[in-house]
Amino acid sequence: MKVAVMGAGAVGCYFAGMLARVGHEVALVGRPQHVEAFNTRGLRLETKAFDQTIAVKASTDAAIAAGAELVLFCVKSPDTETAGAQLAPHLAPDTFVLSLQNGTDNAERLRTVLRQPVAAAVVYVATEMAGPGHVKHHGRGELVIEPAAGSRAAADALVAAGVPTEISDNVRGALWLKLIINCAYNALSAIAQLPYGKLVEGPGISEVIAQLVTECKAVAAAEGVTLSGDVDSAVRKIVQTMPGQFSSTAQDLARGKPSEIDHLNGFIVARAQAHGLSTPVNLTVHALVKLIESKAR
Repeated sequence: MKVAVMGAGAVGCYFAGMLARVGHEVALVGRPQHVEAFNTRGLRLETKAFDQTIAVKASTDAAIAAGAELVLFCVKSPDTETAGAQLAPHLAPDTFVLSLQNGTDNAERLRTVLRQPVAAAVVYVATEMAGPGHVKHHGRGELVIEPAAGSRAAADALVAAGVPTEISDNVRGALWLKLIINCAYNALSAIAQLPYGKLVEGPGISEVIAQLVTECKAVAAAEGVTLSGDVDSAVRKIVQTMPGQFSSTAQDLARGKPSEIDHLNGFIVARAQAHGLSTPVNLTVHALVKLIESKAR
């Protein structure tokens, strides 16, 4: 299978590497420093089980995705429509596009600029870009995929590549569960610049996380969302399975980059206001991250 990855950051590179190492032809669209490393040295995928450098193609131009049967769409949420429009001219009508993004509405937004079949995926993986062309995997790596034309073939390929993948009829509930987990940890990890395990040791932090989760659950109920699984258990599991992981928001702020906070805690605040609800803790952490972003700029 020919696979393209739009947005070759830590998440995209991990799944690209897993597919490429079992023989799929992978093309990456990413930033110049990573593209140069991919093309000269290959993609280095470092996990606890192996450390391997894998041959891939890469470009800063979305045209390299031409001919792809599967696209892993991994850009930041604010860039969804722009990146989708860049990709659109180069895809066949039946190319299957899988959104591996934070937030709950990216697949829906992507369908407004693509005519191809698009499905949402919920991603649970701890990764980081440890250097140009070098992705480091810290834990987990499973996907939950929305049913769509192409979902079964994509899931089969991912499972065969060592990526636990399931197709679920309640991806909306799974996306909201992931959103709540992100709202519980991302902003706090970013503000403190601490990994999850150290973060929860802070005085009062467990109570703050509990309040964030309570507010999010109230908004989900108002939205008519049936959450997938036990929310409180899933929130605790993150610390158990990813204690050394910094949130993606923390990594963005550490690099002076804009984060996805408007699509995480900011999204909860906006939806709460639409329903006449109050979410003061989500409002506070969202405002603090925005202050840190403005200071960096």
